[in-house]
Amino acid sequence: MKLNLLAFGAHPDDVEMSAGGTIIKHIAKGWSAGIIDLTQGELGTRGNAQLRNEEANAASKILGVQHRSNLRLRDGFIFNAEENQIRIIEQIRKFKPDVVLANAPDDRHIDHGRAAELVKHAAFLSGLRKIETVCEGEIQEAWRPKAVYHYIQDKDLEPTFLIDISNEFEQRMNAVMAYRSQFHESTSNEPQTYISTPEFIEALKGRFLLWGKRIGVKYAEGFISNKTIGVNGFDVLS
Repeated sequence: MKLNLLAFGAHPDDVEMSAGGTIIKHIAKGWSAGIIDLTQGELGTRGNAQLRNEEANAASKILGVQHRSNLRLRDGFIFNAEENQIRIIEQIRKFKPDVVLANAPDDRHIDHGRAAELVKHAAFLSGLRKIETVCEGEIQEAWRPKAVYHYIQDKDLEPTFLIDISNEFEQRMNAVMAYRSQFHESTSNEPQTYISTPEFIEALKGRFLLWGKRIGVKYAEGFISNKTIGVNGFDVLS
């Protein structure tokens, strides 16, 4: 299966929280899309790995992605090491994405920045034909995505570009709230965490509102590019 868009997240819910609207928008345009979670989020204070997996499956249905899988790296111990690079290279060569999305390059959770570097490096190495990988008994062909973009998470990083998600906003928030164990729920007896207060979701919405205001729309998601972006003319700029 070839995917036009492949999004990597250090934990289940990373992609939904920061790039869900963009994924929904591109699927509506006819793109195929998938998500690969690097860990099961097993160190999270609330819930457990099994519950997070169930929530991820529910969120995937809301987003409409064609594929989702989990590499089961160790939560809290993601490192940019050869073994992990090879596992991600295998996924990139398997799905041959044109665009890869990765975690924020710098963020509150240490896994996020490490995952960003890991995916960025693996995406480059995946294009080197002398690195041999095997999937389902067959030697894989080299494949390098056209672009790797980083979605923005907790830290207030400056985006390289913004994507209008006004029409997709409600659906993307439904996908976020599929992770019921992680966010505020008045009946929950779980310990309070950084993201489980009612204010966290309101702050999340506020960021998309502010980004939307910057480009004259209601809501937008922000991304960081590692390379200069070229366009064909003024007509494609909003």
